[in-house]
Amino acid sequence: MSDSHVNGRLLSKRMADALFEAAYLSLVTLFIAFSLIPVLVAIVLSFDARSFIGPFPPTAFSLRWYERFLADNYYQDGLVNSLIIATVATLVATVVGTLAAIALSRATFRGRALLQAALLSPLVVPNVVLGFGMLIFASRLGIIDGMTRLIMGHILITFPYVMRTTAASLVGIKASYYEAALSLGSPPWKALWQITLPLARTGIIAGAVFGFVTSFDNVGISIFLTDAFTFTLPVALLAQMRANLDLTIAALSVIFIVATVLLIVVLDRVAGLDVVVGRGVYGR
Repeated sequence: MSDSHVNGRLLSKRMADALFEAAYLSLVTLFIAFSLIPVLVAIVLSFDARSFIGPFPPTAFSLRWYERFLADNYYQDGLVNSLIIATVATLVATVVGTLAAIALSRATFRGRALLQAALLSPLVVPNVVLGFGMLIFASRLGIIDGMTRLIMGHILITFPYVMRTTAASLVGIKASYYEAALSLGSPPWKALWQITLPLARTGIIAGAVFGFVTSFDNVGISIFLTDAFTFTLPVALLAQMRANLDLTIAALSVIFIVATVLLIVVLDRVAGLDVVVGRGVYGR
């Protein structure tokens, strides 16, 4: 093979690599822009001083939409209800989901996989179907209180997150640790509390965080289970957008972004962000 032919092949390969790299960087840049531009637009519009949604960018800036949110009892009631529902649902789902994951990780009976799939099914079943089913179920039980129905529905959708992430953490924990504690005379509940739960805390904390965010942001189930006096913040926003679209939703979006950043900072301070997002405790 001649030198000119070899050089030509090397040049073609370099050009192909350069084109691939350029296409890859372009795709990543487009994805980042697609993710960030709507957020930046919402942040800018939240400070729009105009009383209507006009051309972008705004011609004047103010805090009027933040002041409107703080002065509107309808939004305040929705925010309080969302915080109460998400907190209660997350606490219940964390306890029940963790125990279910531990029990299923040690179970050997026939139908274990089917039971696990059934418990995780709210992750794949559309929220509209779950909301309608929960509404009929609560009605048959005679539960007409909106807060009770909302908490029941939100436990249903937060429970699978805790169970799945906890089960993933339990895969890395050797059964011999728990068995060693039992052989040394520890009661089962004490071995569970002092051995299994600390080792699985990565999955438990991550599942609780995902569950809380999912509950706080949910619309699909909440819209079926609300009543005239009990509603969540996303449902309140949806109702206001239908009646009178304004930029209060942009101000709320910025508040949610700030709250998410603060939550990440608190998690990093309390548990360590590397633990929450997946490095785990097994390598320590």
